[in-house]
Amino acid sequence: MSIRTRPLSVLSLATLAAATLAAAACSIPDMAPAAPQKTGAAVQDSVAFTRFLVPDGDQPNIEAGVWRAVGPVAAPRPLIVISHGTGGDFRSHLATAEGLARAGFVVVALTHTGDNWRDQSRATDLGGRTRQVSVLIDYMLTAWEGRGGIDAKQIGAFGYSAGGFTMLAAAGGEPDMTRMVEHCRSHPDYFDCRLVAKTPSTGSPAARDALVIHRDPRLKALVIAAPALGFTFAGKGLAGVTQPVQLWQAGADQILPAPSYVEPVRAALPKPPEFFRVEGAGHYDFMPPCSVQLKLFAPAICAPTPGFDRADFHETFDREVIRFFTTHLRVPSPRSAASEASVPGQSARFSPGTGPAS
Repeated sequence: MSIRTRPLSVLSLATLAAATLAAAACSIPDMAPAAPQKTGAAVQDSVAFTRFLVPDGDQPNIEAGVWRAVGPVAAPRPLIVISHGTGGDFRSHLATAEGLARAGFVVVALTHTGDNWRDQSRATDLGGRTRQVSVLIDYMLTAWEGRGGIDAKQIGAFGYSAGGFTMLAAAGGEPDMTRMVEHCRSHPDYFDCRLVAKTPSTGSPAARDALVIHRDPRLKALVIAAPALGFTFAGKGLAGVTQPVQLWQAGADQILPAPSYVEPVRAALPKPPEFFRVEGAGHYDFMPPCSVQLKLFAPAICAPTPGFDRADFHETFDREVIRFFTTHLRVPSPRSAASEASVPGQSARFSPGTGPAS
């Protein structure tokens, strides 16, 4: 599929959110401050949801939400961690989270500190994103009230756009940010490069050395949609990512155009990923259909891609994500019917593949 993950360079993360998602901030109703640990759980359509804050040392608390199926389960459930794109929050992939919860997973999504629709003050802190993912996993396994229901050896990651970069790096990737220099020399008109032009040091050796990635070997399977800064992993940058990967590309991604983003990731992975190219899809089509309110305030995100049905696509997208995680992480019975869904490539609208890009 082709969701155009905004070309997030160390710098583009910040300005990008200001450019396209500032309006989204107005469209998503703010929430009252959460209690230090949690707010009351809400139950809807067999899925229980809780919003809470995760202590992060001397850093601001991390906002998070967790979804899980209602009712008893025979054994601990796998955990899926979701990382949103620049300027989003823990609700950015709500429908996918709910679907995974119904299928038997515990699903937790965070709002990245300083890189969300309320606050872009740390949007260039890519390493900080990976650290926050590990802090969240630590909390879920050691402090969350439902930790006894999690299988600590079965943890999956879902990342979109900047979140895709985040999860690839956290899973063992080695990005080389100095590649920004040549990338932007060749493509000065690309969105990420227009942003980086305002911060010339972004691709310098100093910027590369300042990027501290926090790797988390607990991640066992990855779903990556429209990863930002894919070219920084070119060559052997993903040699350490040996987990199963499902990789998605939007065929009409106007934000992260081919072949600079998804293609380098596909080629660099040491094991061929389960790959889907979604013809006709735009970058934001990986996000669920917008509410009426969001449509009013975030037209850049919500405007329909001509000839593409986002709602119809998400039925298939969520089904394939559930199937992938169910295949690679042990889910206790009974499984949701959705988890027994199709095999890759059954939809004529997808162009699935398995080998490195040629």
